[in-house]
Amino acid sequence: MADRFVAIPAGRYQRGSDRHYPEERPAQWHDLAGFAIADAPVSNADFAGFVAATGHVTSAESSARPGSAVFRPTEGPVNLSNPAAWWHFVDGACWSAPEGPGSTIDDRQDHPVVHVSQADALAFAAWAGGRLPSEAEWEAAARGGLSDADYAWGDRLMPDDRLLANIWTGSFPWYFARGGRAGTSAIGSYPANGYGLFDMIGNVWEWTATPAMSDEAPTRGCCAPDAPPDALIITKGGSFLCAADYCQRYRPAARIAVTAGMTSAHIGFRLARDD
Repeated sequence: MADRFVAIPAGRYQRGSDRHYPEERPAQWHDLAGFAIADAPVSNADFAGFVAATGHVTSAESSARPGSAVFRPTEGPVNLSNPAAWWHFVDGACWSAPEGPGSTIDDRQDHPVVHVSQADALAFAAWAGGRLPSEAEWEAAARGGLSDADYAWGDRLMPDDRLLANIWTGSFPWYFARGGRAGTSAIGSYPANGYGLFDMIGNVWEWTATPAMSDEAPTRGCCAPDAPPDALIITKGGSFLCAADYCQRYRPAARIAVTAGMTSAHIGFRLARDD
């Protein structure tokens, strides 16, 4: 699915919102040239092909202490100001072993790749002949032709009681109401937006090419586990950990600044191209 690109026409598009979190304010308008964006995030199968062709070693695999941040649900309610209760650095966790040694992606070939830094995403983009979208481009695409709706599909989170994105349902971070394991889902498990783009909301946060301003410190908690200081980059879209009772960032306007070298179980990416 990630090989299909959708053309987004040149025009004036909104970025941000005055109705939600402070970091989204003020809402601004951006004049964008036409561009194209992949209709899906890069999958594990896509990334495996890249690694096989190039021998690329990811940041999580090549750091001084190889490993990455893995989400583990708690056994019951916890203080939500303490993300260390559910985020754990796991030695050996990486894109091909997402929960650490012994775990595999054999049954997740069509899931978004995770545990990739921005540098990993940029390397893939260069190999594939694409680039990362800017924040404004990403948000324009995510809105799916709607100008100021709260969600990518309109103003109601669950129209007709339908869940339209892979987000947390239940009580974060311990009770997952849909049963089974909270985690990534197969790309395309939820409806596309108005532009025909899948998983712009939920599933995984996505890297952009846009640096954060110096005063946009990383948002902690479900959105960003602790990471060493580094350049800050804007990610978009929310993930399977965004929850109504904690992190309501399953919206096009939502944004968090994370360190460029951070890797975790809930950040991936998709490609863009100049039109």
